[in-house]
Amino acid sequence: MADEEIDDAPVGLIAPDDEHARLSLGVAARLSRYLQVLTQAQKTGRETLSSQELSDYTRVNSTQIRRDLSGFGKFGKRGVGYNVDALADEIREILQTGSQQNIALFGAGHLGKAIGSSDIFADHGFNVVAVFDANPKKVGTKVGGHSVRPVDDAERVITEDEVLVAVLAVPGDAAQELADRLVDAGVRIIFNYSESLLDVPAEVTVHTSNPAVDLLHALYFYLA
Repeated sequence: MADEEIDDAPVGLIAPDDEHARLSLGVAARLSRYLQVLTQAQKTGRETLSSQELSDYTRVNSTQIRRDLSGFGKFGKRGVGYNVDALADEIREILQTGSQQNIALFGAGHLGKAIGSSDIFADHGFNVVAVFDANPKKVGTKVGGHSVRPVDDAERVITEDEVLVAVLAVPGDAAQELADRLVDAGVRIIFNYSESLLDVPAEVTVHTSNPAVDLLHALYFYLA
């Protein structure tokens, strides 16, 4: 596998041993990728992973991996690698993801069902507390163990369950109006799987995921 170009950005914006250190965007993104691999390794019973194995799975240069991790302490042992459980715990602490966060999922179609039935959020400490859909025919059906609720219940649930994160698996023409309602109710992070570009206040973070865009990105590096 081809390695990514090494990023010369500093590991953190302030001293790594400061418990309130704020990571650069590049470091935070790479640590999240390392944690994803470590979580899957835990599921398969792996006890150790080398920096080269992490590199193979994440396509981040192994030198960059060692640089990222060394900025926060001494991890791993030469010839043995990183202890999977210990490193996963350390990265969760660095990313401040130890406490559970509640998520609300909007959309009970094919994509919503796939997301709601997956362990992908639970693996990283996120708890889907409710699933919503605007289609009355889908209200009451099951998605990932949850009974689908009407969208009109969203504001109340967001307030009662202190939901900060919403996942939008809805048609593009419904996404902006829904996002406006969720922001007013207190949501501060939106995972947007619709085709709509969302306009939200500066204090709200939107992560838009589009399989076609991801495919274009992958094809570029394959064909280049």
